[in-house]
Amino acid sequence: MGRLIHFEIHVSDMERAKGFYGEVFGWSFQDWSEFAGMPYFGAVTGEEGQPGINGALMQRQGPPPEPGQPLSGFACTMVVEDYDATDAKILQYGGKVALPKHALPGMAWQGYYTDPEGNIFGIHQPDENAK
Repeated sequence: MGRLIHFEIHVSDMERAKGFYGEVFGWSFQDWSEFAGMPYFGAVTGEEGQPGINGALMQRQGPPPEPGQPLSGFACTMVVEDYDATDAKILQYGGKVALPKHALPGMAWQGYYTDPEGNIFGIHQPDENAK
């Protein structure tokens, strides 16, 4: 079985990306650049033993995606406790709405954003009463 165990977010401005994901989601970072041979920071996304995976911010190797283009790759979605509070933080730290908040009836609130590096990601707040 090919279970997802790691992700990489390609970024042009490493410090801006670390600031965005650190402030919005509380991630911390470890410098793994020496091992990768390029700017590469491991992203610790939560406590060990909790559901989820860790990943990394990786120096972008080409131009960023053009705004409004279809997604080419994977969109990572983060579970959040408070959708509206997270939405406000995303916008405060330079993110933009890609697909507004919508109900997944009986399951959750979902929405998609573009980070300051041009990458698309989602947020997901479980809520059985979503409609």
